[in-house]
Amino acid sequence: MIGRRTLLGSAGAMAGPALASAQNQRVLKFVPQADLALLDPVQTTGLVTRNHGMLVFDTLYGVDMELRAHPQMVEGHVVENDGLLWKLTLRPGLKFHDGEPVRARDCVASIRRWASRDAYAASLMAATDELSAPDDRTIAFRLKRPFPLLPDVLGKPGSNICVIMPERLASRDGLQQITEMVGSGPYRFVANERVPGSRAVYARFDGYVPRPSGTPSYLSGPKHVHFDRVEWLTIPDAATAAAALQRGEIDWWDQPISDFLPLLQRRRDMKVEVLDTFGFLPMLRFNHLLPPFDNPAIRRALLGAIKQADYMIAVAGEDRSRWREDVGFFTPGSPMASEEGLGALRGPRDFEAVKRALQQAGYRGERIIFPVPTDFAALNAISEVAGDMFRRVGLNLDYQALDWGTVLQRVASQQPAEQGGWHIWANYTLGVSGVNPAAAAYLRGIGRAATFGWPTSPGLEALRDRWFQAPDLAAQQAICREMQALCFQEVPYLPLGAFYQPTAYRADLTGMLKGFPLFWNVRRGA
Repeated sequence: MIGRRTLLGSAGAMAGPALASAQNQRVLKFVPQADLALLDPVQTTGLVTRNHGMLVFDTLYGVDMELRAHPQMVEGHVVENDGLLWKLTLRPGLKFHDGEPVRARDCVASIRRWASRDAYAASLMAATDELSAPDDRTIAFRLKRPFPLLPDVLGKPGSNICVIMPERLASRDGLQQITEMVGSGPYRFVANERVPGSRAVYARFDGYVPRPSGTPSYLSGPKHVHFDRVEWLTIPDAATAAAALQRGEIDWWDQPISDFLPLLQRRRDMKVEVLDTFGFLPMLRFNHLLPPFDNPAIRRALLGAIKQADYMIAVAGEDRSRWREDVGFFTPGSPMASEEGLGALRGPRDFEAVKRALQQAGYRGERIIFPVPTDFAALNAISEVAGDMFRRVGLNLDYQALDWGTVLQRVASQQPAEQGGWHIWANYTLGVSGVNPAAAAYLRGIGRAATFGWPTSPGLEALRDRWFQAPDLAAQQAICREMQALCFQEVPYLPLGAFYQPTAYRADLTGMLKGFPLFWNVRRGA
């Protein structure tokens, strides 16, 4: 990976930041995948913000590692009137960090705000005739048609999670950033200790009430807190992060780059493992609103230049157990994945042929703005490979090296290029979000209401609607084969494979849950 190689054997002796020892029994020091640039987990698909959100906020339901939804903030629910009326009852004793009780009207406002930003939630609201709070503990969904996935969408683990916040905050427009972090989750956000680009701090919320029963699994079950503080320390330089972990200055490094994994794996005082077994699905996402990528023929031509193995080696290293190629638009190994259309990614890659195909499709040398987060190791590595490929096929590339926060703000813009817009960017989504069309936000074809890139595809939307109504698994799989075939024609994004990111932490940490970084149940020692 260009610019990221180092003398691995000397990492433990390298000079690092002035960090205090992490070996305080009551403090957990963590290095996230990137800086926590945006705080509002409804506003962005950035996974670092999602991880932050799960510390501060709680959700009505949570899924286990089998992706089965379980009550979390709710005590339970009843379904009446042939599936057209759902009544959700909140658990007693729930409090926000400001001391106010959690009421059903807070939940209703939070659901509405979240649904204005999330594609999966929009499907639920499209099936909802009325969402109300008949009393302080009851949330009522009166539906136009049955929606059996209601708990699944309210407890989904992907980006734009359904966090519950006070009505006074949730009543704000979904397009407006919320920076006051008041949730009811197991930790409070300590706003006066935040240093943008450097540190975020969370303190145990003594008023948090875990579920009284159940087995912790992913986002479900009791959330027991064993640390008084969790400190997130942004360390963009991988060698510095590796050295800090080995010296005991930090406890946990979310996403160590592949260069350092052998070194960390050899140490008895470290554990290196893949917690998120669903993996990640990297992509090159087009802006469908602007020329030239509003032209499907131009998007389709670039498929011939994609060699997924190149991207996966860049982000995950040579170890084939940590990545997969020959991946389409659904998570490999999931029931909806298929071979449909994969021929477009197979065979020799011919850059000169792609250059000719782009010209025949109408590309005339327009400038292509490509924002790249240099402080986000995985996306920076993918972008370096993509940048080389784009140049070799003749794109007039404007490769803009930026920080992660700036990239997030940039790609949220629907403005023309000369007014702060963009044309293409490297991203990845959760494998757990790609197991079916319901949660696959990047396969939505609803134009400006979709997630960054904003493709319009009546065909994909019609197939997605059919999937919700399919009578059985076989019918769902057939629809997903049709969806993938259409994706290879319309190309909402260029699929780059799948990778499985190890995490690294001090061996004295126990109770680590599978999934993304979760800060409940983990403790120091047995």
